[in-house]
Amino acid sequence: MVLTGLAMTIFNLAFAQDKPITLNEAIDLSIKNSKQLKINAAKIEQASASVREALDRRLPDASFSGSYLRLNNPNIDLKTKSSSSGGSGGGSGSGPAKVSQALYGMANASLPIYAGGRIRYGIESSKFLEQAEKLDAENNKEALIENTVEAYINLYKAKSAVNLYNQNLVQAQQRVKTFTSLEQNGLLARNDLLKAQLQTSNTELALLDAQNNWQLANVNMNLMLGLPQSTVLAPDSTVINQSFSVNGLDDYIQSALKNRKDIEAMDYRKQAADVGVKATKGELYPSVALTGGYIAADIPKLLTITNAVNIGVGVSYNIASLWKTKAKIEVAEARSKELAATQELMDNNIRLQVNKAYLNWLSSQKKIEVYAKAIEQAQENYRIVNNKYNNQLATTQELIDADVAELQARLNYAFAKADAVVVYNQLLLSSGLLSQPQQNK
Repeated sequence: MVLTGLAMTIFNLAFAQDKPITLNEAIDLSIKNSKQLKINAAKIEQASASVREALDRRLPDASFSGSYLRLNNPNIDLKTKSSSSGGSGGGSGSGPAKVSQALYGMANASLPIYAGGRIRYGIESSKFLEQAEKLDAENNKEALIENTVEAYINLYKAKSAVNLYNQNLVQAQQRVKTFTSLEQNGLLARNDLLKAQLQTSNTELALLDAQNNWQLANVNMNLMLGLPQSTVLAPDSTVINQSFSVNGLDDYIQSALKNRKDIEAMDYRKQAADVGVKATKGELYPSVALTGGYIAADIPKLLTITNAVNIGVGVSYNIASLWKTKAKIEVAEARSKELAATQELMDNNIRLQVNKAYLNWLSSQKKIEVYAKAIEQAQENYRIVNNKYNNQLATTQELIDADVAELQARLNYAFAKADAVVVYNQLLLSSGLLSQPQQNK
């Protein structure tokens, strides 16, 4: 059952419509279809709208109101002197005016002249935060590129493991076939045949795990790139053959402090917090505005007002700000101090990240050298043990162990070269150079 299922899986994968894809193509697709970058784009739009909103506070406010009213029969007594010179008996004899309706309208406009700097500081703060959001988007883009590289390399490693186990399985099956013939002719102990069959079974199980890892890596890559989950991707095998030029550790540390987008974004947020302190202190000052308005009213048989235009300067001051603003200022200053401490902590963490990435790079190069020698040693060891076995100077177990050691050495070497690509990109990411063009050796 295991052999049948394994054969069907291999057959389906072998005849599936593979889609060749390079690393650069994978990066372009991941950037195009990234949900995180779409979220960042929406945040940038929101920050830009906040800047426009802050700029709009410099514009005048204008309002209009009007009403039409129906009234009962009010008693109206106008306390004004009569313009006539007649005596007490010289009145016209007419009674008070009967008012049943009223109509009025008002238009007001106000242009801020001074608001304690709150408008200007609000504009500056919103611009700083907009720049921070843009830098966050760039930083997330670099992290996305690194994640894509890692997923691509994992896909390559999974595919390489499948290929190596397939090759080893063919060799193990051929050995079992040969041993079976020898055992049937009485030239080989049954125990030796069982050992060869056990190795074949172990290889089949390892191949099954490798197939599962390959399929999962395919699904993960397809989801990242926005492709159908059934797409079978074929990574470029030359991706691990490139070698890179690496500078000294101090160069990468200085580059990180200069080019890291998260450091720059934090600096903008710190500046926005400092401006926020000034804006809060501005609440201690009065607001001055240029005002103007127009009033019109019509009360039939009683009063008509037209062309009542007014213009002037208005001053407003919230006296409660004298005892309420102090706490607000302390909150704003504490926020600024928090961001300053966060900057220092970020500086230390970035130095640690660069050191770790650089040491990982050196380690990866050493691993490649060691595993390259290990392949030569394992191949030579298998050749010697195989010759001894053919001359009946080595046991079957020794032959199987030599075969397994050679397979493991080839796997280690392939994985080490693939991991070196990931480690190198992690070094570029930690030093803020991932999005910049690099020169290969």
